[in-house]
Amino acid sequence: MGQSTWSFKTAVELSAALKAKKISAVELARDAIGRIERHDDKINAICVRDFERALEAAREADAALARGETEPLLGIPLTVKESYNIAGLPTTWGIPTQKDFIAAEDALAVTRVRDAGGVILGKTNVPLGLGDWQSYNEIYGVTKNPFDLGRTPGGSSGGSSAALAAGYGPLSLGSDIGGSLRVPAFHCGVYAHKPTFALAPSRGHTPPPFQPLPLDRDLAVIGPMARSAADLSLLLDVIAGPDPLEAGKAYRLELPPPRHHALKDFRVLVIDSDPLLPTDRSVRGAIEKLALDLGKAGVTVARTSPLLPDFAASSRLYMRMLMSFLGANFPVDVYQGAQTGAANLSPDDRSLAAERLRGIVLSHRDWVMAEGGRAHLRAQWRKLFETFDAVICPIMPTPAYPHDHSPEQEKRKIMIDEADHVYADQLAWPGVATLPGLPATAIPLGLSADGLPVGVQIVGPFLEDRTPLKLAELIEREFGGFIPPPMFAD
Repeated sequence: MGQSTWSFKTAVELSAALKAKKISAVELARDAIGRIERHDDKINAICVRDFERALEAAREADAALARGETEPLLGIPLTVKESYNIAGLPTTWGIPTQKDFIAAEDALAVTRVRDAGGVILGKTNVPLGLGDWQSYNEIYGVTKNPFDLGRTPGGSSGGSSAALAAGYGPLSLGSDIGGSLRVPAFHCGVYAHKPTFALAPSRGHTPPPFQPLPLDRDLAVIGPMARSAADLSLLLDVIAGPDPLEAGKAYRLELPPPRHHALKDFRVLVIDSDPLLPTDRSVRGAIEKLALDLGKAGVTVARTSPLLPDFAASSRLYMRMLMSFLGANFPVDVYQGAQTGAANLSPDDRSLAAERLRGIVLSHRDWVMAEGGRAHLRAQWRKLFETFDAVICPIMPTPAYPHDHSPEQEKRKIMIDEADHVYADQLAWPGVATLPGLPATAIPLGLSADGLPVGVQIVGPFLEDRTPLKLAELIEREFGGFIPPPMFAD
């Protein structure tokens, strides 16, 4: 049984087909389940299957469609990152000691997806503690890139990106603090949107065994992944909006419309590399082609601006704040080792690795100072977005690299145009949008000479998520988008 007519359709297209009675929700669910059963032994994207309940939800969706109901995701099959609580299924975050933890209730985003008629097929694989751009753990094994099984699909939402690329439903839910939505989208040639900070409430996206309480985890967001830009907006609108358990956050409900509706009206700043963390020739080439294409389409394109915040300074600040947040949960012995290491650093060492080490043991006083630095950074971005509507910049320095499961990430290397760089320094490009809490849409830009996906992120103004999302839609319509991986095209 080969690829059906529906395997790589978008959610918007499937929704129209369901309403027109060209296909049923049960048929769509069976189609996606069939693809998982045929193909997933190759990539290992779906770590927890929930097919029985998916078919039951699909039958309910068909009944609702027959009654003329019109929920936004009614009958659409989708997947959910393993780190979200789904009642009755394990939530482990890849942590071996939590392999038997079963969630008692759905995460708020999952509830909203179900209420919108979504048909959840199962959960997608993640790295240990969501802490890598590769997706492997002792419980569920290694997820592979559908374009090249010897390479990473990205992480930490790597199971989601691989599932989308392989045709296992048109949508997935992921999360992002160090690029975990955008990096896997980049490596698997799909779309993702990192929302404005706290736009989509993350209750129930919780490491086990913690209770699923309302909590804005600094820098961290949840968000949609898809094979088309319009589908991102469809899923974002379902999961966004205040948590009813949190008062005073109604400002999140109404996002302003996009600044423009035609390509020619956009003013865009395009950045393709930086000495702090260069990009390789395939990434630079793809960005260069996009810049030229946008210019020909009438977009106002600038390649430099004094308004752009200093990349090196903001990257150092991001490393400190990120690791201060993450380091709070490190085991005592790891924390003590970081204290010793940080004390031995030369004050002149401004490497990103040094900043990460300092961040783990940041004092509260230094955190408050860092917060002041972030407030200043946000003001710089606000000023920039008076002149530009979006900033287009890299997500990662290279296309997907071979699996590297050596235990110490700080000792891993990434090869950029024949030069070695520190693996963890790749945090810098995702950090552009993460530190100031800005929305960023990851879009594919075709394939490298080696047949690997390349792409960019479109960073937009605070709470103006619809602007980068609209620009992503227009670029997709004009220049193309997702390309199915050859080995999964049937």
